[in-house]
Amino acid sequence: MDPVRRIAIIGSGPSGFYAAGHLLKALGDGCTVDMFDRLPTPHGLVRSGVAPDHPKIKSVTRVYDKTAGHASFRFFGNVTFGTDVNHDELVARYHAIIYAVGTPDGRLLGIPGEELRGSWAATDFVGWYNGHPDHAAHEFDLSVKRAVVIGNGNVAIDVARMLMLDAGELAATDTADYALQALRASQVEEVVVVGRRGPAEAAFTNPELLELGELAAADVLIEPQGCADAAAMPEETTARRNVEILRDLAHRPPSGKPRRIVLRFLASPTEIHGDDEGRVRAVTLEQNELVADAAGTVRAQPSGVSERLEAGLVLQAIGYRGAQLPGVPFDPHSGVIPTTDSRVIGEDGPRLGEYAVGWVKRGPSGVIGTNKKCAQETVDALLEDLAAGRLLDPEPQTDEQLEAFVAERQEHHVHYEGWQAIDRHERERGEADGRPRVKLTLVEHMLDVARGR
Repeated sequence: MDPVRRIAIIGSGPSGFYAAGHLLKALGDGCTVDMFDRLPTPHGLVRSGVAPDHPKIKSVTRVYDKTAGHASFRFFGNVTFGTDVNHDELVARYHAIIYAVGTPDGRLLGIPGEELRGSWAATDFVGWYNGHPDHAAHEFDLSVKRAVVIGNGNVAIDVARMLMLDAGELAATDTADYALQALRASQVEEVVVVGRRGPAEAAFTNPELLELGELAAADVLIEPQGCADAAAMPEETTARRNVEILRDLAHRPPSGKPRRIVLRFLASPTEIHGDDEGRVRAVTLEQNELVADAAGTVRAQPSGVSERLEAGLVLQAIGYRGAQLPGVPFDPHSGVIPTTDSRVIGEDGPRLGEYAVGWVKRGPSGVIGTNKKCAQETVDALLEDLAAGRLLDPEPQTDEQLEAFVAERQEHHVHYEGWQAIDRHERERGEADGRPRVKLTLVEHMLDVARGR
């Protein structure tokens, strides 16, 4: 067996980079880490999921750049697992494989009318305004007056806020150029954010909620269900602080701004209605009541009272799910790779030398920093197996052999230096307009820049 352990990481988002960092810290020159991503650009949701008006959150990439600078690290971008390289080929060449592919697909409620034009998973909208190549060709009709966002988490708040930012607030962001133009011309005057449970059960983080009250062009209205009493809630909790923030927002009189965000709790959409041309025109909302079961878990149950809310755009922000990788176990119900203690579980039990990390392991929960601890748990499991002799036993490979293998499968692969060229190019394009960057949104353009064209 090679004295140097070779580890492949599939996916280059936060969880993948944290795993790489932990491995390199633990094993140093005793390992090499090859990171694969189907896009030429790394960093996953930090690049394509974090809202453009949150540049400070994106500064975490400096940590990832430090990891990428390690002599034992390589990045292979524009290489698709399952197409360019497959499971069996990597098993034959690496001592361990870590799947860090996230959960790219948006969940849907499964209600009538979801197929109508103007009804989307919020993941499509987020990818669109962030310039993700998979979503750059989408077209959202922003000529409507009201949009409905379904969900009570940070993605719902991000989507609502992006729809309500004025031209000045958008100007300093790295929103994709085509989306920047569309959002500036948007005629959306009201965004209704709908949650099936109450404010105490909402999954917002406190900073996201506070930001709503600072928008230049939009007032925030809280419907009566949002004025819960925080006094009976445990102190120093996110939920209690959320309720306090909501009460503060509810007591602010409207200031006459041209747009508004309405936070509506205890309501569930049951149907999306369209016009004769198949476009969204309204949503039926059913009022809910909160009921605690014997274990004290609070659930929302329908009250039987419904209303019709006119709207021309519906965005469902109710969570994410993973997509199955060829040759890798997948649980279609939970939408993740099945694991026990971070080890991938197949039909016959734990798979030798295969691990998962991040959202594809635990589901879409937590913030970017949550992945650091998750990655440590995954690396600890790998190191435990290394010590016990439970890793894969591939044929010896040199760096040159692995490079030639990838080049044979995908001649247009991109190393980290290629990404750094893309990064410089985007930043230079943005500098003239006082923006962090102007993103490239087509893979072929990224490849041209990565090659120095």
